[in-house]
Amino acid sequence: MHTLEATDQLLTKASGNTAKGLPRKRLRAKRSPTAASASAVFLVGFMGAGKSTVGRALGQALNWRFEDLDDRIAAREGRSVAEIFRDSGEAEFRRVEHAALQQVVEELRGGGAKVVALGGGAFVRQENAVLLATSGVPTIFLDAPVQELWQRCCAQANDAGTERPLLRSQEQFHELYEARRQAYLKASLQIQTGSRTVETIVAEIVETLGLKKIAVRTEPGEAE
Repeated sequence: MHTLEATDQLLTKASGNTAKGLPRKRLRAKRSPTAASASAVFLVGFMGAGKSTVGRALGQALNWRFEDLDDRIAAREGRSVAEIFRDSGEAEFRRVEHAALQQVVEELRGGGAKVVALGGGAFVRQENAVLLATSGVPTIFLDAPVQELWQRCCAQANDAGTERPLLRSQEQFHELYEARRQAYLKASLQIQTGSRTVETIVAEIVETLGLKKIAVRTEPGEAE
């Protein structure tokens, strides 16, 4: 059994991404999901909440594809998220983010099983929240103590030698977290990830949402 941090280190070897020091608190369902058995889920939450770590593990457990929406945005635009923020501003980034999310939702209507991790500000935007609500796909809010989120984001930025678009001062970071948290709480499920292994968290998500493992992927995706 692996803790969130240990599993992230294993997943990072294959993915090149990291989410160190994930907090460990018990998973809690905010309310019952509307769908008895979903074929896709969206993971939401603040920067450094562990969306990629849990998302990859959930995808592997179900044999579903995993996608980080920021990766799709970077591929569509031919530049990183940080570069879009720096060169074009947040308004332009939010425009291309919404377009990318629309594309994902449309693809999901055509079938396929997928776990999608959204950027920290995506679920807060009204147009995105409406789009996700009408899609019928469950949303899962991964939460953690804000101080741990700050420390993890700083460590990630230092290790990668890159900037986080919204990582400024610690005070601003805390204020932004508190401002966004009310929107995150509207997700279908709220999960605290402390004192639990990734395997346990994934199993709880699968059971709560009634998610089904597929035998073989029917569309191109990550290697098994």
